[in-house]
Amino acid sequence: MTFAPLPATGDVEAARDLIYRFGWNTTCYQLLNRGISRWTDSTLSCLVGFVERNRVRVVAGAPVCAEDEVRNVLEAWEDQSSQAGRTVAYFGAEGRVLQATAGREGYSTVVLGAQPVWSPQGWRRRFDGCPNCRAQRNRARNKGLTVSEWPSERAEREPAIRRLLAEWLSTRGLPPMHFLVEPQTLADLRGRRVFVAEVGGEPVGFLVASPIPRRNGWLTEQFVRGHAAPNGAVECLVDAAVNSMAEAGAEYVTMGIVPLSPHGATAENPPWLRASLGWARAHGRRFYNFGGLDAFKSKFHPEYWEPIYAISNEPRFSFRTLYAILAAFSDGPPPWTLARAVAKAAWQEWRWIAGVDER
Repeated sequence: MTFAPLPATGDVEAARDLIYRFGWNTTCYQLLNRGISRWTDSTLSCLVGFVERNRVRVVAGAPVCAEDEVRNVLEAWEDQSSQAGRTVAYFGAEGRVLQATAGREGYSTVVLGAQPVWSPQGWRRRFDGCPNCRAQRNRARNKGLTVSEWPSERAEREPAIRRLLAEWLSTRGLPPMHFLVEPQTLADLRGRRVFVAEVGGEPVGFLVASPIPRRNGWLTEQFVRGHAAPNGAVECLVDAAVNSMAEAGAEYVTMGIVPLSPHGATAENPPWLRASLGWARAHGRRFYNFGGLDAFKSKFHPEYWEPIYAISNEPRFSFRTLYAILAAFSDGPPPWTLARAVAKAAWQEWRWIAGVDER
């Protein structure tokens, strides 16, 4: 099995077809994100999406292929990468890659977070049984907020949706991340579902969900809340989206990874990695509120949490691999991204002190 880039003509459509045939990993649809290289074999029977950083090929989740071919695809991909002088790391790997590599020499596995999971069919009982969730939903509805699903074509061309995204990104502590958390999905929403919150006919927030075809499920990919959105807008969006998925017969829904989540079984990570991740969780709140994200997703009472792994074809998980994963998300050297975040925070705080920004 030999891999090569998908032809430029029809690249996205060929990848989309493979994802609908074989996509099982939660992040399978993110292989269509811009900036991800998409390679396949000569028979178009599998798909590998990756970015290369620091001589490491960081794979987006897992290869997209038939379940009984996972091990063969891993071996062929790693052999070809080794011949090119590259190591391989699977970020966002789940059960299938874990099972294919378990007990085999030459692999290291670490936990970098966890994702909450629900059965859509049981969502209404869990949500309505939570007093805080109900109160937030009612608060937003009392402010006139309504939620409806928009056709992807309408959301793609609606200027108000793009303004909401730009507004939301301006409030983030870090510069926009990429790879599996690409914020710029509005140019091509085919296959995704878009739910929009409105007050008085004006969009104030939206949710984008991407399919997980082989699990008959969905990943809630983005929650965007504008400045004009009343409290409870996100709760209304999530509730409407998951109930709609339940009505359509979906069997699985997740809100995606919470990095550094305590729900992940991190005890087996190398000591240096546990210390690094603990420091980041404790001191990185100014730029990324890991604890707040965990608390937000936890309040919807997940049925369970799935650990999210990084699996590398090296005997010991290395700092070089961790650096490559961070660089995949930051789309550049992580120290430069952190420096930009510090500069942005300093500038914003100066504006607050000077009274320039009223918000």
